[in-house]
Amino acid sequence: MCAEYATFGLAPAMRAGGVLAGGGYQVHRDFTDFIVEGRPLLFQLSDLDAVSPLASDVPPAIFTTHVRRLLLEAEPPLPDGRFVIYGCPECESLECGAVTAVIERDSEDFIWRDFAWQTQDEVDLERDGYHGIGPFRFRGDEYRSELGRLLATPEPSLPRRVLLIGARVAVLAKLAAALRTIGIGAEITQDATGVPPEELRTYGAVAFGRAVTETQRALVREAFEGSGTEVVYVDGLAPIIPILVAQIEDALDRSPVEQRRLTRLVAADDEAGIEVTSTCRVRLTGYRLDRLFRTQAHELFDDVLEPGKHRIALDAKAVKGESFIVARTTESVLVTPMVR
Repeated sequence: MCAEYATFGLAPAMRAGGVLAGGGYQVHRDFTDFIVEGRPLLFQLSDLDAVSPLASDVPPAIFTTHVRRLLLEAEPPLPDGRFVIYGCPECESLECGAVTAVIERDSEDFIWRDFAWQTQDEVDLERDGYHGIGPFRFRGDEYRSELGRLLATPEPSLPRRVLLIGARVAVLAKLAAALRTIGIGAEITQDATGVPPEELRTYGAVAFGRAVTETQRALVREAFEGSGTEVVYVDGLAPIIPILVAQIEDALDRSPVEQRRLTRLVAADDEAGIEVTSTCRVRLTGYRLDRLFRTQAHELFDDVLEPGKHRIALDAKAVKGESFIVARTTESVLVTPMVR
C-alpha cells in the first residue's frame, strides 16, 4: 500500500462534562488523543462526541491492553483486523457507535486505513466509511516510541479533585454534588492551612467564592506552595452552579492550547465573539440570577461553525443585567461575563 508518511503523537485531551441548561448532566472524561500531522485526529471526524480507548479512568490492565492492541501485540477486538479508535464517552458498547479502522504492519511501518463508523461486528465501508480520511502511514520507530512510553512509564492521571472554598455553604454543597455527578471529586473547606501535604497533592484546582478575602486566598496559596503542589485557581464568577462547573471544567483542561478546538470567547453589548480552529458544533447558553436569586438559563445559539472568528448576536432580554455566557463544544467549555 502506498501512502505518504504522517507524523504520529499523543496528547492529553478531555471530553468536557457539565450541568446542562435543561437540567441534565454530561460526564467528564480525560483521555489521551492521537495527534496526526500535528492536529488531533478527532477533529477530522466532523463534530464527534467520543473519546479514545486510552482514557485515564479505565483500569490499568485494560489500558495496557488497549495500548498493546494499537501496537499489534494483542488481537483486535473486532473482525477483519479492525480496532476501536474512538468510542462512546459514556460506555464502551459498540451499539452506541465507534470509529474503527484497520491497523496493519508494512515492514517497519504502521498503517491506519479504512476508517468507518461501526455499530455492529460487520461494517459496510461504502455506506459507513469515512471517505477522505487516511490511510495514514506512520514510521515504526516514532509510532512505537509514543505508544511504548505509555507502557514503560505509565503517566499518572492528573488529579480531578477540586477544593471548594467560600462563604455560602449551601452553594458549595450543590456545586460539590454537581461535580461528583459528572465524575469530578470535590471537597469543601474554609481553611487549607491544616490539610496534610499529601492530601493537597490530590487536587487539581481550587475554586474561590466571591466572598473569600485576599488574606484567605493568600493563605490557601501558601499552603499549596508549601506542599509542592501546582493547582489552577478559579475565581467564581457567580453563585450559579452551571457557571461554576463550567469554570472548573475549563481550569481542568490540560490539553495543549494549540490543539484546542474552542480558543476564544468574549461577550459585550449583547454580542458574543467566538473563535474555533476546526468545524464543530458550538452551543451558547446565557445565565443570570433574577430578583429572587433564581437561576435563569437561556439557550442562545446552537449551530455548526466553520474555522475562524465569529460574531453572534444574542437575545438582549436573555442576557440583561449581570449575565454570563457559556460556550461549549464536545471537547471544551469557556465562560465569560457579559460586558456592558
